[in-house]
Amino acid sequence: MGLKRRVTSRGDPSPVMAFNDCSTSPLDIVPSQECSIFLSVIHNHSLNTTPSSAYTPPAYGMSCLSMSLGVISNLTGLAVLSRSYTRFRGRAKAPFVLLASALLLTDLAGQVTLGAFSLYLHLEQRRQQRALQQYFEPVRAFCKLFGACMVFFALCPLLLGSAMAVERCMGITQPFLHATVATVGHVRLSVLLLVSLALSLATFPLLTVGGYVPQYPGTWCFLPVHGPLSLAHAGLVLSFSGFELAALFLSVLCNTVSGVVLLQARRTSRRARHGTAKHRGPVSASAAIHSLDVEMMGQLAVINVVSCLCWCPFLICVSSSVGKFLAGSPPSYPIRKQEQQLLLSLRLASWNQILDPWVYILLRRAVLRRICCGLQPDKLTVTQNSSSTGSHRR
Repeated sequence: MGLKRRVTSRGDPSPVMAFNDCSTSPLDIVPSQECSIFLSVIHNHSLNTTPSSAYTPPAYGMSCLSMSLGVISNLTGLAVLSRSYTRFRGRAKAPFVLLASALLLTDLAGQVTLGAFSLYLHLEQRRQQRALQQYFEPVRAFCKLFGACMVFFALCPLLLGSAMAVERCMGITQPFLHATVATVGHVRLSVLLLVSLALSLATFPLLTVGGYVPQYPGTWCFLPVHGPLSLAHAGLVLSFSGFELAALFLSVLCNTVSGVVLLQARRTSRRARHGTAKHRGPVSASAAIHSLDVEMMGQLAVINVVSCLCWCPFLICVSSSVGKFLAGSPPSYPIRKQEQQLLLSLRLASWNQILDPWVYILLRRAVLRRICCGLQPDKLTVTQNSSSTGSHRR
């Protein structure tokens, strides 16, 4: 690839690397279109990194912690969903549980795969730093695989979350159509199509359409978002952020419509109850959360909020960087500050895969019933006394 080492007076190779004729070497395995991007990333690192004597490799404790929490959370959530699927198999909740299980499976696979890749780069960087005291660049083939996995596991959760929102919106607003269309077979087919869509967009850079480059601080790879970009790179980045933002918008829209319909139905049912007859006996504190629709809508609403809070900073950061380049406007911040903001937003986005399972673990009717009864113990004791009195009468 035209890499040469400068030789010192002692004859030992210096760790400083010089790039010559990146696109003209006959043995060059890097395409000329990608080589300028790769060299610009290395140039940015060389200009903005600290001196080699003062450089310290990034700590990998955060990667280990997030990967461990993600694996434990997703395994616990899958155990809860497996019980729900066994209980509600063949009912209206089965498609929702199946989509939720697919979501947690992709979250689990993403935590294991991306966490292992990032941990490997952390350890390899520390080893190289101890030997050469210089910035470490990952192997290009490994970086391409890492970047493809980043795009794939970032797209899948939001696409599946939007599918869950559409399924619930159809089940609440059009129950008869939902019973015909939202079968288990159709849900599995939709999951396969969404996964194929995410896989297609992730593999485009592997087919020389765009590319993946190392990102600061050299422990993860993604589509190039800083510096001079080609139209292919800019198109892929905008397509990625466009799919993500469209999935979030669709989820918000469907959840809003479903919530409004549920509120109207509850008001209508309350008026009908008050018009016909009064209730006999006390009402428990968890009477408002007995409906399966309300339970699933609550879970979807929290998932939607968590996804927006976790992913919007990363998507805005990526889109704004590419948009400024296409508009020809100069960057408002130094390149190092932009890279640090991108890294911080990525860490926030990684918590989406950790928090998703806890929505299904905590927002269940049994858990919410205990919380509501704990907040109103008086109604709980009255309900228990009435139930015991009724049992004695029997």
